Amino acid sequence: MIMKVLITGITGFIGADLAERLVKEGHEVHGFIRHVVGRDLGILKSIINKIHLTKCDITDYYSVQSCLKNIQPDVVLHLAALSPVRLSFEHPFDFQRSIIFGSINIAEAIRELFGPDKVRLIVASTAEVYGIQDSKPFTEDLRLEPSSPYASAKASMDMYMRMLVKVYNFNVVIMRTSNTFGRKIDQGFITEYLIIKMLKGEEIYIGAPDSIRDYHYVDGHSKGYLLAMKVPEARGEVFNIAGGRSYKNKEWALKIAKIIGFPKEKIHFGKYPPEYPYRPLASDQPYLVLNPDKAKKILGWEEKISPDEGLKITVDFWKKKLGKE
Repeated sequence: MIMKVLITGITGFIGADLAERLVKEGHEVHGFIRHVVGRDLGILKSIINKIHLTKCDITDYYSVQSCLKNIQPDVVLHLAALSPVRLSFEHPFDFQRSIIFGSINIAEAIRELFGPDKVRLIVASTAEVYGIQDSKPFTEDLRLEPSSPYASAKASMDMYMRMLVKVYNFNVVIMRTSNTFGRKIDQGFITEYLIIKMLKGEEIYIGAPDSIRDYHYVDGHSKGYLLAMKVPEARGEVFNIAGGRSYKNKEWALKIAKIIGFPKEKIHFGKYPPEYPYRPLASDQPYLVLNPDKAKKILGWEEKISPDEGLKITVDFWKKKLGKE
């Protein structure tokens, strides 16, 4: 079934990847972009003539309402948000406005214009909402214990969406995803940071070497959203999309170093890079691994590209991009 799909955050990592996949499937793809002078749409260059972009400020309800009314989407993939967790400690109000108010504006405009059934809204929550827990790996029924302004904003959004399900039987699906890699532009996240710095032969810093994370390749992340669009039983549900594997940050860094042939002596464990954004020590989650069994059962989701395979693909991409082949 061909659908009209709107992606907020279409110029982001996952938004751009989803847009490309949806175009290949033959869907009509629309995207919200915020008006920014000199915005670079390079991440969309391969499909720029096959999609429809609309300037919209998601923090302005009437802007959102007007744009949605014009587009009349079948599905909205709501991915727009400020995302660097550490920066949220320095800019908490910006994160609340973007994530909480932006998401409520999207949901309420859909409900007012189209009712609770017609449009399926799929929202990007995050593994970060679980915070510090005793039960491991994390399942969707755990109480949320966010430990950063970013995570608290996402948790508030997450809870608001679940309230809409209870009160209105709203057609929304909530996606909680773990650390995803495979970026082609943004270099500020740990996997791409490690790969790029190592390929350039620069010093590497791992501030929390013993923290445990669940890394998975972008292919599985995006396919989770595509399934959530199409599976009727996903309505009103929350899903973990993750590999479910445990990696210490130290182990992850050494895995990448082995692929690249980077000397271990240049990796500094227990130290953050110079000028790295501040994060209170008490907020740092020692363990963040998700159980994806529910997504496997209801969505039929599976991870087809393993983390090891994904790392090789990502390293090869950045080698070519940086001319380090």
